[in-house]
Amino acid sequence: MTAVSRRHLLAGVAGTTVLGPVATRAAAAGTSRTGLDQGTNLAVQLSPDGRRIAMDLVGVLWVLPASGGPARRLTGDLFDIAQPDWAPDGGSIAFQSYRTGTFDLWLIRPDGSGLRRLTEGPYDHREPRFAPDGRRLAFSADLSGSYGIHVLDLASGQITAVADSAAEEFEPAWSPDGRRIAFVVANTRIDVVEVATGARSTAVTVPAGQVIRGPAFTPDGSGIIYQLTLNGRAELWLDGAPVVTGEEVFPFRVSWRSPTEIVYAADGGIRRRTLGSMAPAARIGFAAPVTLTTPRYRKRRRDFDSRTPKPVLGIGSPVLSPDGTSIAFRALNDIWTMRIGRPPQPLTRDLWWKSDPAWSPDGRHLSYSTDRGGKLDIWLRDLTTGGDRQLTDLPNAAAVSGSWSADSSHLAFLDQTGALYTVEVASGTVRQLYAATFEPGRPSWSADGRTIALAAVVPYSARFREGLSKILLVDVATGAGRYVDPLPHRSIQTRGDDGPVWSPDGRRIAFVLASVLWVVDVEADGSFAGSPRQITDEVTDAPSWSGDSRRLLYLHNGTLRMVSVDGGRAQTVPMRLTWANTSPRGRTVIHAGRMWDGVRRELVRDVDIVVEGHRIAAVEPHRAGRDGRLVDARDAVVTPGLIDMHHHREMQGYSYGDRQGRLWLSLGVTTTRSPGSPAYHMVEERESIQSGARVGPRYFATGEAVDGSRIFYNFMRPTYDPRQVALELERAGALDYDLMKAYVRLSSERQRQVIAWAHRHHVHATSHYHYPAFAFGGDGQEHVGATSRFGYSRTVTTLGTVYDEVADIFLATRAARTPTLFLSTTLLREDDSLLVDERVRTLYPTWEYANLQTIANTARTTDQTVTRENLARQVAHLIRLYRGGGQVITGTDSPISPNAVSTHLNLRAMVAYGMTPYEALSTATRLPGEFLNEPLGRIARGHYADLAVLGGDPLTDIKQAANVRQVIAAGVVHTVPGLLEPFAAAQVTARTVAAPTLARPETERYWWHDPHYVEESRHACCDH
Repeated sequence: MTAVSRRHLLAGVAGTTVLGPVATRAAAAGTSRTGLDQGTNLAVQLSPDGRRIAMDLVGVLWVLPASGGPARRLTGDLFDIAQPDWAPDGGSIAFQSYRTGTFDLWLIRPDGSGLRRLTEGPYDHREPRFAPDGRRLAFSADLSGSYGIHVLDLASGQITAVADSAAEEFEPAWSPDGRRIAFVVANTRIDVVEVATGARSTAVTVPAGQVIRGPAFTPDGSGIIYQLTLNGRAELWLDGAPVVTGEEVFPFRVSWRSPTEIVYAADGGIRRRTLGSMAPAARIGFAAPVTLTTPRYRKRRRDFDSRTPKPVLGIGSPVLSPDGTSIAFRALNDIWTMRIGRPPQPLTRDLWWKSDPAWSPDGRHLSYSTDRGGKLDIWLRDLTTGGDRQLTDLPNAAAVSGSWSADSSHLAFLDQTGALYTVEVASGTVRQLYAATFEPGRPSWSADGRTIALAAVVPYSARFREGLSKILLVDVATGAGRYVDPLPHRSIQTRGDDGPVWSPDGRRIAFVLASVLWVVDVEADGSFAGSPRQITDEVTDAPSWSGDSRRLLYLHNGTLRMVSVDGGRAQTVPMRLTWANTSPRGRTVIHAGRMWDGVRRELVRDVDIVVEGHRIAAVEPHRAGRDGRLVDARDAVVTPGLIDMHHHREMQGYSYGDRQGRLWLSLGVTTTRSPGSPAYHMVEERESIQSGARVGPRYFATGEAVDGSRIFYNFMRPTYDPRQVALELERAGALDYDLMKAYVRLSSERQRQVIAWAHRHHVHATSHYHYPAFAFGGDGQEHVGATSRFGYSRTVTTLGTVYDEVADIFLATRAARTPTLFLSTTLLREDDSLLVDERVRTLYPTWEYANLQTIANTARTTDQTVTRENLARQVAHLIRLYRGGGQVITGTDSPISPNAVSTHLNLRAMVAYGMTPYEALSTATRLPGEFLNEPLGRIARGHYADLAVLGGDPLTDIKQAANVRQVIAAGVVHTVPGLLEPFAAAQVTARTVAAPTLARPETERYWWHDPHYVEESRHACCDH
């Protein structure tokens, strides 16, 4: 069946699929069935008898006739399978599955019976391949710190390594005689190993930048065919020469139907082709029905109106004083000190950014980071005199996460790259102690001052970035570093305020793991002297020791708690601090010469926008003499403020401080949403903005994304079982998250748990995956194609193509798509107007501006053809969604992509590749407002007064959206000069930094400390 019509296929699917129990249970929540006849990065394997095809489509295992036709489902939605492979006798199919939260190998019969799990444990097992004798499976796994090739004996269960070097080795393929295995090495090589002897040789090598996938021997064993991505093409090559071109071949093995005929996946479908023939490939049609759920629940609205005081929940980095009588913490854009039992008092009462309070052990000083000197540096408050002095002033670098040595002579701190320093308090002499790691936690000193402990990520392999947050111990004298596991295959909860924290007496280290508090006895150098013991069973964050090392302070769901080091019942520490929404008094009248209301396709002329407090009270034809403060915009265009729906305001590694909110507003962005931020710092930001304590856009956000057993970013929450997920959801409720995000290593079953909780609490749920999330009622997907646990995306190909089934799923469910068009920076090649803009030059920290210049220079000096073809394909998909009635909502993933600048580059890219300016602007105004169910993104009575006053018409020139003269945020009028003023004259006079201590040779084995890897991690996202 090589040319079956879509209508015929989809008409015949009823009753052909065994629906998983998840899909069946969803029937009461707005379900629909959608037939899929294409697949983005689908994978197929022909059965040995040539009669059937096993197919991986949207993470489900299907079987269909080799001639094409209806596909029969073998696995349910929770299995999330990939890489199917037939046994030589056709009696079973092996596949990898993420059913249990790690990748394991499974078997199933073609009729769906006999399901059996073959591997288990904390490591990933991928890409099973049956040996020709049917008794063994070759596979790849990260059992040794890198991916290697292993063989599983099916009878005994014994696993034997056959190729496992320091390089990443994966995607094995047996030779027809079973004596050799070919496999990919580091994306650019195919090696062959003799199974009996271990002797190996290289069969194929390609230059860096080209990527090899899916090797397979020819039927006679004399050659190797493989998929190769190069120069914007995805082709099949055989022994160094192309054999299938002009198609987008997916990165998986082919099947041999005969010595010259192959079956493979390309261009969204299944193909059959005779190699060497001029005839086009035959298409093998299929129909695979999936059940989707359109969520039906009442979305709650955030309270921006009430003036009733609310208790402060955004308590950041609380620390006990040495005498145990007082607490310092971050809240409402200030550092507060509180004598236990008394009301807290603000330390500075200014509008500068502040973070990371720390008491000196001698009780004389309180340190904190602030940008009052132009960038984030450590300042000291003399607790006797009340005077402040600046302690650090690094050249082109921030200083944050300060922590005191036991003798009060030094502080350890981090710069924005994650490098570890010490500073002598008396002299201000700074010494770099350890090179940057990716988003490390706050450092903590040993009692003898010889060792510093901090949380740092350790990937399981270089092939995939995820790993564990372990304890890094750094020798202060030599700079040597070594890692300690808090528990086997378990992570410190977050790399921020969750430890490790050394007790003042040096005998113990505390940390949060699995959402609760643990303490372990240690030697003087931090080596464990026993097994960690659990201290709390409630949600725990940010532990801090009392000076006598007998008690621990911590956060629990927005309250301060104290517990004995021996455990027992914790006590709540009362903290009487409240905040309330602020709103400007009186009336403001904006006289707009022209106005775009966010709905009409044309401008309206000579309009008065009447603002009462923080809402629009009326939109009427201009009338002279209205009461109120006048904003004269007669020669301007007034539009709704822009909304960026994917941004991480509190993300470590960028250190914007107070510049960030001002930057957003100056470029017309009046609302942002974060789908992942450190929880308490997110709430502190939200409360600071709403109370008027900090200048910045309106803010919707979640805390740390809920992740699985492996993590990468410091603000992802590793989880291990349903009970711990419930603890994480408990915190989400207590801190009033605006959404829930499931991250890439959370299993489908746990993601379903998160989605159900979110909807019960009237907030939306999102992730990096479209299926099975949309079978469970998920509300949206972040990115066109995002970081994936599979190493490739199922919603966009490497070349940027999105096939029809993805759009079909989004349109059927009305799920939102947040594109984050990272490649839009290519537009800086011709247009550097944003790069040289005074707002950007003033409000970008010097290190981030240097990065932006590097991005622009790369666009100008390298061939952008492939990048732009990729970008054009992504935008074509967005156009289909938008014009098909779908929800496209602009987001950027800033600050991973250039902060605020990327919002405009995304809009410009949409227009450059086919959207109208009206359509593009709608994705950053009206549509996000509708998705949030908030009165945002339009100029209409009752909507929030979030407006931009522009110097030109963005409906005819999208670049005018950045031509901001004034911005109104929550009714408050800001001029661009006023937003820039605090940093307009910032002068940095850097102090000398002592030469870094050179680490001993053993630290060279930590490849993830390579500075290029660390820097790339800070400014790269969502490789798939």
